[in-house]
Amino acid sequence: MAFEKMIRNAFEESRDDRRFGDTLDEIAEIQDYMKNAEKICIPNKNGIKVEVLNRVLSEYGLPQAEMLQIDTNTADTSRIPALAKAYMALDQSDADLIIARGRLGIPGSGSLLIFIDNKGRILTGGTSPSHVIHKKTIEEAVYEEASEALEKIGFKKIEG
Repeated sequence: MAFEKMIRNAFEESRDDRRFGDTLDEIAEIQDYMKNAEKICIPNKNGIKVEVLNRVLSEYGLPQAEMLQIDTNTADTSRIPALAKAYMALDQSDADLIIARGRLGIPGSGSLLIFIDNKGRILTGGTSPSHVIHKKTIEEAVYEEASEALEKIGFKKIEG
C-alpha cells in the first residue's frame, strides 16, 4: 500500500466509523517513508543535536540528516514550539523528512522531538521531562527522545 493511499484509507475508515486502530501495514508504510527519505533536515543552530540525531539515525538504519541553519527562537512564542520549529523548516526547505525538537508546550512542560513528512504530518515523536527534572545532558535527552520516537513505530537498532 502506498503512503498517501494508506493515509487516505485511514481517513475514510474514520469518517465511515469503521476504523479500529493502527495496523502493521500502516506502521510499515511510515517506516518505508522514513527509510526512503532523500533529504532529511533538522532546523537548528546547534550542531551537537544534529550529531546526536545522526548517530541515532545510523543506529536504526536510516539516512543521515543535514542541519537547516535557521533561527528558531520565535517558535518558543507558540503553543507547541517543537511543532512550530518543524513547520518553519517545512517552509524553508525541500526536505522529505524533518526532525525538530523544542519545548512541548508552555515553559516547564518538557521537550518534544518530532518527525514530520513533507506535508507537515507528524509521523512519530518522543518526549522528555523538563531539564530541571531529568538533569540529563542535551545529548542524552535528544538521544533518548529520538530512540523513543523510532521505537514507537517499530524500528529496532541494527546489531553490529
